[in-house]
Amino acid sequence: MKLRTTISFLALSALAGIANAGEIKPFSQVEFDRLTHAGQPVVVDVSATWCPTCKAQRPILEKLMKQPTYKDVTLLTVDFDSEKNTVRAFKVSMQSTLVGFKGTKEVARSVGDTTESGIDGLIQKTVR
Repeated sequence: MKLRTTISFLALSALAGIANAGEIKPFSQVEFDRLTHAGQPVVVDVSATWCPTCKAQRPILEKLMKQPTYKDVTLLTVDFDSEKNTVRAFKVSMQSTLVGFKGTKEVARSVGDTTESGIDGLIQKTVR
């Protein structure tokens, strides 16, 4: 019985952690429009699977998005190679670009930043 209680506690703890984390999901124009028009903070992550800078950014983004501070932030991922219309719409010229929005307004942009403090600063601008 004690083992079952421990497992239940761990499962509930994990679910509570998920509820306090920002979402990471693939970009869709419908979702982007819905979130930004509702005034929600959004970060658009334009990356490529072959890009070493993007690979360095990924664990930092995942770590930061788990922070309760960013529970209302949505990270929308865009594939630089296969989603060219979206890349052009955001006026992105290279992979490893992060674009932050507070509602419908762009509030931050960075290219190639692999520092936790720099990426954290960009995300912070979407929630202030």
